[in-house]
Amino acid sequence: MAQNLPLNERRDRLNTVVFHGSVAGILVFLVLTMTFTEQAGAFFDAGLAWVSETFGWYYMLAVLIYLVFVIAIGLSRFGSIRLGPDHSRPEFSTLSWAAMLFAAGIGIDLLFFSVAEPVAHYLMPPEATPESQEAMRAAVVQTFMHWGLSGWGLYVLMGMALAYFSYRHRLPLAIRSALYPLLGKRIHGPIGNAVDITAVISTVFGIATSLGIGVMQLNYGLAYMFDVPESLSVQVILIALVVVLATISVVSGVEKGIRRLSEFNMLLALALLLFVLFQGHTLQLLDMAVNNAGDYLSSFVAMSFNTYAFAGEEANEWKMWWTIFFWGWWIAWTPFVGLFLARISRGRTIRQFVAGALGIPLAFMMVWMSVFGNSGIELVANQGIAELGEQALNTPQTTMYTLLEYYPWVGITAAVVTVLGIVFFITSADSGALVLANFTSILSDVNHDAPIKLRIFWSAVIGLVTVALLMAGGLAALQSAVVITALPFSLVIFAIMLGMYRALKLEGSKAEARRHIAGTAPGGDWRERLDRALDTSNRAGAAATIEHAIRPALTQFAQELESRGQEANVSEEQIEGESLPRLTLQVDLENAASFVYQICPHRMRTPSFLPADDDYYVRLDVYLAEGGQEKDLNGFTRGQVIADVLSEYERHLHFLALAGQGGSVQAMPGAVGEPPADASPA
Repeated sequence: MAQNLPLNERRDRLNTVVFHGSVAGILVFLVLTMTFTEQAGAFFDAGLAWVSETFGWYYMLAVLIYLVFVIAIGLSRFGSIRLGPDHSRPEFSTLSWAAMLFAAGIGIDLLFFSVAEPVAHYLMPPEATPESQEAMRAAVVQTFMHWGLSGWGLYVLMGMALAYFSYRHRLPLAIRSALYPLLGKRIHGPIGNAVDITAVISTVFGIATSLGIGVMQLNYGLAYMFDVPESLSVQVILIALVVVLATISVVSGVEKGIRRLSEFNMLLALALLLFVLFQGHTLQLLDMAVNNAGDYLSSFVAMSFNTYAFAGEEANEWKMWWTIFFWGWWIAWTPFVGLFLARISRGRTIRQFVAGALGIPLAFMMVWMSVFGNSGIELVANQGIAELGEQALNTPQTTMYTLLEYYPWVGITAAVVTVLGIVFFITSADSGALVLANFTSILSDVNHDAPIKLRIFWSAVIGLVTVALLMAGGLAALQSAVVITALPFSLVIFAIMLGMYRALKLEGSKAEARRHIAGTAPGGDWRERLDRALDTSNRAGAAATIEHAIRPALTQFAQELESRGQEANVSEEQIEGESLPRLTLQVDLENAASFVYQICPHRMRTPSFLPADDDYYVRLDVYLAEGGQEKDLNGFTRGQVIADVLSEYERHLHFLALAGQGGSVQAMPGAVGEPPADASPA
């Protein structure tokens, strides 16, 4: 068990196979793209056309299936399972969590597409008559389709799987961990390495696409305000500067750099949204937002299946450059955002996670896209601003600034958009570097992040790949590359979905077993039980319980099992900063999940309503594979400890019988031995 390693063996280290395999693949791409720029651009265009023609239907079905699975899991009995041990609680407030969802999962692309995409759909719709009332009504709804539930379903699926397997079962915070129910310990071999290499390369291209789009808009914003020329050389300089800033942020970690930048940007974006809403035709924009939302929700299923099979060649080309690109983009971003969502969502229940990670971004996106999109369409359709329409079709990075020219204080709002772009750029790059560093590391503790040097390295790689894609043809190359690289990873997501279902089904069987077999209450006089309830033992009292009750009880129980032919052992681990040991009884069963019963000492602040001689007391908490049981063994006798261990062991055997037809069930690692939220270090 990894968590029982001696302290001197707990070191973060590089996953050399995944790191070198990923770097080799990316290096080959960089060399070929920068050396044969024209050929690379032609290859990307041909690849996009082939993927769209051959697998367009597959992308449409796959994205819908992912979403249905996520919603079904969230609404099912599995929704109450925590993404972490049972005793864990969320690390971040809902507001901070929502801000980081918003910044990492959407980011600068909202600025790029929020005006350009609805206006483009109004002028060149896939099926309706261009510039008609029908096209006007459908334009923002089609934008919702590309930015709404379907894409976020991918993020939620990956985030849910990674958080569940890493924080609840102590597996590495890597894509391979989600395949444990299918592959078992083979995830640590060549198959797992191949999966993680695929995820890293897909992630790099997904992030580079967003950063390439972002730097094009940032370059235009600086040209708009300061007459900085729009050119590849300027964009390379901007990428280098932003990568440096992103490196500074990622070195600060999630709690400081990324969280604070995300909260700042969310407030700034909200201010810009409210400005456009109240300076424009407010009531009309609100009417449109409600209308757009209703159209989107009522037509969602039909739009999800619409492959434009009967709409002609132009509609199919539109699908290739819009819907298929977006689905490929979301898939490519899935490892990155999924791991980042897992990193910030530990302790939430699956139901909370699904509802929040689907609902919060969807609500904001719908309001944002409706306000900016309908404002842009109104300028083109009713005020005859043809320039904005031409920009939406040819230079989409310019549309946000052109829109703001028709509102007061354009100098201030243009500066706000530029600052938003810079900070979005930084948050995408820094969280991307953090995720890639974690993917290519073997971490001793899934609650910690990879070494700083590795994060800096991946910041630089993201910048280089972005430059290469811009050299190979700008936006078209970015779009093509991301769709092509997403295709193989989409198959991995299906495997993750199957693994997640198997693991949750297994856990449901365990919960069912616990309900069927009641625990045995500690015996003894009722006054003794009352004494234990009011007990606030000091360290000496806890040490005595370990010495005279817990250690001999676990040893006796293990010896009895061994005499009956079972493999059982008791281990002790000295925790850094704690003088009392952590004791673990583990019973290994052939082809089945091991039974783990662990006692962890935790120093707690004494409640004000209990009499005590000290500000702190010591709990001896019981942990099973699924986490803390909110059970304190302080004051238990040897017989009472054995009785409690036996009750839990009976439940475990019953669970195996239910889940595996007599015990043949794939073992899952357990998340034991973590302190509760209010525990203090000794």
